[in-house]
Amino acid sequence: MKLKSVYSSQKDFYGKANVIVEGGQTKLKSYSTIVAVKEGNKVKVKGWYSKTTAIHINEFLLQNGGKKLNKKEMELEPIINL
Repeated sequence: MKLKSVYSSQKDFYGKANVIVEGGQTKLKSYSTIVAVKEGNKVKVKGWYSKTTAIHINEFLLQNGGKKLNKKEMELEPIINL
């Protein structure tokens, strides 16, 4: 399903960001790449890709009770406790 823009100033992500639910995981796919995976109360961010993908990741984090990350934080590929 499409990631909806709730917290972002963007009106819509135009199908470029999608949420995939598989088993016990919820994955964020930005363009053609899985960039974040939520399992239980943790989200694994898989790095920094681009400014647009960072907007998608931050929207996903905020919608799941997390906080925004900056580029340096995303580059560390963090596991975030929600």
